[in-house]
Amino acid sequence: MRIDKLLYCLRFARSRSAAQRWIGEGHIRRNGARVVRQDQPIAVGDVLTLPLRSKVLPIEILALPVRRGPGSEARNCYRPLDAVGAIAIAGEQDAPQKGAAHP
Repeated sequence: MRIDKLLYCLRFARSRSAAQRWIGEGHIRRNGARVVRQDQPIAVGDVLTLPLRSKVLPIEILALPVRRGPGSEARNCYRPLDAVGAIAIAGEQDAPQKGAAHP
């Protein structure tokens, strides 16, 4: 399944064209690599890092949706991951923490 269709079916984007614009901004990651093509295939087990308005949401794809159904059906297709764990935005792990004392 294409990533633009997936974002639409999982209700992260209101339309496929909105999903394509979001992908074009270059902030979405698939398995740690930047997504640059809207036709990039997505499979079960892939991890997507999605920049939302107030946070970054890493999700694991559990199943590929057949259609754009209700929100409860869409939420059964992915699992939110811990944003502070091993999956994060590139470079964030190496950046110094705000307020951290430097030796």
